Amino acid sequence: MLMEDGVAQEWTPQSWREKPIKQVPEYPDAGALATVEARLKTYPPLVFAGEARNLMAQLAEVAEGKAFLLQGGDCAESFAEFHPDNIRDTFRVLLQMAVILTFAAGMPVIKVGRIAGQFAKPRSDDFEMRGAVKLPSYRGDNINGIEFTPEARIPDPQRLMQGYLQAAATLNLLRAFAQGGYADLHNAHKWMLDFVDRSPASERYEGMSARITETLEFMAACGVTSETVPHLRTTAFYTSHEALFLGFEQAMTRIDSTTGDWYDTSAHMLWIGDRTRQIDGAHIEFCRGVKNPIGIKCGPSLKPDDLKRLAAVLNPNNEPGRLTLICRFGHDKVETCLPPMIEAVREDGLKVVWSSDPMHGNTIKSASGYKTRPFDRVLSEVRTFFAVHRAAGTYAGGVHFEMTGQNVTECLGGAQAIEDEDLQKRYHTHCDPRLNASQSLELAFLLAESLRAEKIKRTAGR
Repeated sequence: MLMEDGVAQEWTPQSWREKPIKQVPEYPDAGALATVEARLKTYPPLVFAGEARNLMAQLAEVAEGKAFLLQGGDCAESFAEFHPDNIRDTFRVLLQMAVILTFAAGMPVIKVGRIAGQFAKPRSDDFEMRGAVKLPSYRGDNINGIEFTPEARIPDPQRLMQGYLQAAATLNLLRAFAQGGYADLHNAHKWMLDFVDRSPASERYEGMSARITETLEFMAACGVTSETVPHLRTTAFYTSHEALFLGFEQAMTRIDSTTGDWYDTSAHMLWIGDRTRQIDGAHIEFCRGVKNPIGIKCGPSLKPDDLKRLAAVLNPNNEPGRLTLICRFGHDKVETCLPPMIEAVREDGLKVVWSSDPMHGNTIKSASGYKTRPFDRVLSEVRTFFAVHRAAGTYAGGVHFEMTGQNVTECLGGAQAIEDEDLQKRYHTHCDPRLNASQSLELAFLLAESLRAEKIKRTAGR
């Protein structure tokens, strides 16, 4: 409970409405919005409380250094690119990355997608200027349209309904992939995408998948197969998104019949963005009351003492797995910003998952005018993140990044050597630039090297 004038404040799914709020679009018809939110409240949950509890238990293992968190997916999902092939390809790349990391670290990899609900996006400015024309900013497909017209930029409540239906269909397909045999380790070779198959990263992946196949063949000879051990043919896959538009989140918040606790059933995990983590704000108020695992985006503006206060409000019982600190400093600020936060967490004995977001602090504008991210800066931030934790004796437990299974050209560099003039070839993002599958695999191999070093260090210390 938060304290106000010495009086404990009770939490309800709508208590956030009494708090100051940022990043809220102005709907011209408040009645129409209320009608849509009331209708959503009657719709089935997208995820189940028990699944969110399972994720929290697995994240508790990450906090103890016994597992690793792999969180990735679209910057902002769009209605236009909604297609089963795109969902499959993103899922497939995450499977590939998880195989690489599991093989290197010898520990479970928890797979969490930025998918099935990552529609709304925070904006630095409420308005966008193009020449002499000024219009409201695009805030994600579930709020308004990306087209630069007065009509498209009007927030439309019906878009929330379309977002719900797309999330439901996406989850249906993801569950089929995860539980229906597609994720069987025997299919590791089949997960290769055609354009990745031609990249340098594919040779390393193929070599690893060949060794996995040999291991599986040996196990099969011993009687251990997908039929006898279901874990070989299925996988746990979870969803997450930024809890930005709280009207939708409130509509999806339900009481779990088995525990009596409140869960936001729009996703297994939610995170609070760098722009909306005000201690007395609406987003913190909402998230403190739901039992889902919660992430906090930690940028250079977050002071260590403020981090302590946020942790006290969001996780008063210091439950492991409840809080994930998603660090997004920029490649040139990690070495300065991260150590004070580690020390603050150590001082209060906080049980958290440390995760690196190497994307959001490394966005630049290219010479040709495209918003992009140099791949070498992304890699540099990850390397430094691991090095700082290694020096502090703490565990770098995860990575959070924006990627797609499509063959896009949005981030500079990588083994494909994407240059400025290449960006316009396949620049499809509705918001921020994403790693393509080849670049994602490169990142996975870098992480694998760091995790392998940690494994050797732990083994030597026994």
